[in-house]
Formats: sequence, C-alpha cells, structure tokens
Amino acid sequence: MSDTYRDLFVSAADGLRLYSRDYDPHTAGALPIVCLSGLTRSSEDFHELAMALSRDAARPRRVLSLDYRGRGRSDWDRDWRNYDIKVELNDVLQVLTVAGIEKAVFVGTSRGGLITMALSAVRPTLIAGVVLNDIGPVLEAKGLNRIRGYVGKLPTPRTMDEAVQILRQTSGSEFPAFTDEQWQALARVTWREADGRLVLNYDPNLMKTLESSDPEAPLPDLWPLFEGLKPFPLLVIRGEHSDLLSAETVQAMQDRHPRLRAITVPGQGHAPALDGDLTQMIKQFVLSVEKPT
Repeated sequence: MSDTYRDLFVSAADGLRLYSRDYDPHTAGALPIVCLSGLTRSSEDFHELAMALSRDAARPRRVLSLDYRGRGRSDWDRDWRNYDIKVELNDVLQVLTVAGIEKAVFVGTSRGGLITMALSAVRPTLIAGVVLNDIGPVLEAKGLNRIRGYVGKLPTPRTMDEAVQILRQTSGSEFPAFTDEQWQALARVTWREADGRLVLNYDPNLMKTLESSDPEAPLPDLWPLFEGLKPFPLLVIRGEHSDLLSAETVQAMQDRHPRLRAITVPGQGHAPALDGDLTQMIKQFVLSVEKPT
C-alpha cells in the first residue's frame, strides 16, 4: 500500500491472483487511464505518468496500472503456456470489470499495445483513445530476436548498482540519452529484492513462450487488428533507436489512421520511458480525447 495508490487484487477466471495499482483520486467525470506494460515489465513502469495524471491540479483522474500474470505482484502461472496475449486480454477484462471501468484511454507499451489492439476487436466500447508506446502492426524481426535473447537470461546482480551496470551493458547503445535516474528506475522494475537477494521481477518461464515460437516463421499480420483502432484518437510514441517499431511502419500507420499523432523520442530505443516531457504530451492527448476539436 502506498499513499499515492491503492493495491487492487482481482481473481482471474482460472483463480490466479492478479495485481494492479489503482491511483484513484475519487474524481467523477474525468476519463480514467488504463496502463498496460511490456512483456516482462510491471505496473511500476507507469508511476511517474500515473502521478502526473492522478494528481493533476486542474483535472485529476483515475489511473489503473496492471501487472499481468507472472509479472510484478501478480501470481505466477504453473503453466507457462498461459503467458499468452489471449489469456492476458481476458485477465485485463476481468480487472476492468471488478474496477468498474467502462471506458478509458489505454496506454500500451509494447505487448500492452498489442493487447489494446486485440481489445479493440473484442470490446471496442471500452476504448476512448489509445497511446501506443513503441508498438505497431509490424514487429521487426531484429527487435524480436533481441528480446528473445535476454528474457529470463540476464545475469543475477548482487546489488542494484550491479543491476544498473548489467542494463547499461545490454541496452546502453539503444538508450544513449538515459540519465542515471532512468537507469536506476529501469533496474528497479527489472529486479526486486526477495529473501535478501535480487531476483527477476517476472517469471523466468516467460522465456519459454519465446523459445517455443519459430524465429524463421512469418510474423502474423496485425494490420486487421490495427484497423480496429481507426475510430479512436491515437498517439504513437517511437524511440529513435527502436528495433521493434520502424519509422516506415509509423508512416504507414499514419497513412491509414485519420487521427493519429506520432512522436519520436530522441536518444531512446525500445521502449521509451514514459516520464519527463512525455507525461505532459500524454496529458494533453488525454485532454484532447475528452474535448475533441
């Protein structure tokens, strides 16, 4: 429990316990925000953004940030095959039902964006607007192979300083603009302390979902899912050095979506940290969704 958010625990359809951070300013009227993280990440990724939105002096709003099964404070699944977007989509729907959220702006980083696109196909009435953070309907093979190479395979650091060094070594070329504070924040969401040592903040069995897929197989066509976002205002954020979302894909998305605004974040790769100036840009986007011109 924190003085900035409350802990929300929800049972999934199969009984697994799911965790979310609920930044609830008890304000009626303002559109809530639902934050969905990347493959191995957690609700903590969105803390700065959630604080900026839920504590906004002019228009505070509820922010719900989810931990998927096997990540953060949600239970791990005994069957790693359930670390699947369809299962996670159902988990998100379950959490939103319990939380009483009927319409929201969705902020999806990487996998969270894929879940949001899937949501537009099965429950479009939930969506008021969408922020896609470094994800689109075309996934670059280079980025997928890089992710396959590190999930569940990072060395175990003895200290948080050592954790920062590991991340700098593995991702420094993608994030040359990162500050010391940003590296430390990334380390804190990658590892957590348990029984006096640092452990990954996700189930290492997540790697099996990647290893079981054929890297040579053609990637699925996600353009039909992207089409489901056409009715909604869309903000696309891309890291300048992203190896998962190309500038060409962003241009193709703009060509197909009449209300898409794109931002490129200099000095960052996959996926940009939603902090600093980006929090203000997202805040302005949310306001524009509420009051369309």
